[in-house]
Amino acid sequence: MERIFGRPIVTQEEMRARIRELGKQITTDYTGKDFVLVGVLKGAYAFYADLARAIGIPMRVDFLMVTSDGSRAKTSRKVRMVTELTEDIKGKDVLLVEDIVDSGLTAQYLVKTLTKKKPRSIKVCTLLSKPDRRTIDVAIDYVGFKIPNKYVVGYGLDYQQKYRNLPYLAVLDMEGDAG
Repeated sequence: MERIFGRPIVTQEEMRARIRELGKQITTDYTGKDFVLVGVLKGAYAFYADLARAIGIPMRVDFLMVTSDGSRAKTSRKVRMVTELTEDIKGKDVLLVEDIVDSGLTAQYLVKTLTKKKPRSIKVCTLLSKPDRRTIDVAIDYVGFKIPNKYVVGYGLDYQQKYRNLPYLAVLDMEGDAG
């Protein structure tokens, strides 16, 4: 049997509670606004879905996909959008939903790229923040959890495209992965 994970770092119950809190805050902050929730695929899919259900106001939903040269373990300097938004965000209030912000490169790239589409506002919400890995100063408006500089899987985050379906977050056990 393949060992797929290591030590849990955030439980399913902790995530549910924190996402409810974020949903309430976002509901308060965006009430009365022309609101678009933009999810960054693939990693943010689980967080995005739960967050969207926790937000109690009408909103538009959209997604985009980005790629970077290299892996999450090694910060790359090249980020590019693989897909475009389907919603016109001009004049709208946009909340970009990320799975994890470590170096800050992807979040910065997306904010700069989406700003060219002239939204009324653009903010960033991330499930996880790794401040120890931050190399680029990027504003993060809503943070689920600050975590140490460990490689985590589950709840949308992967290792070699696997383990996204774990219902909690775990530190990857690299020794258990050595076959």
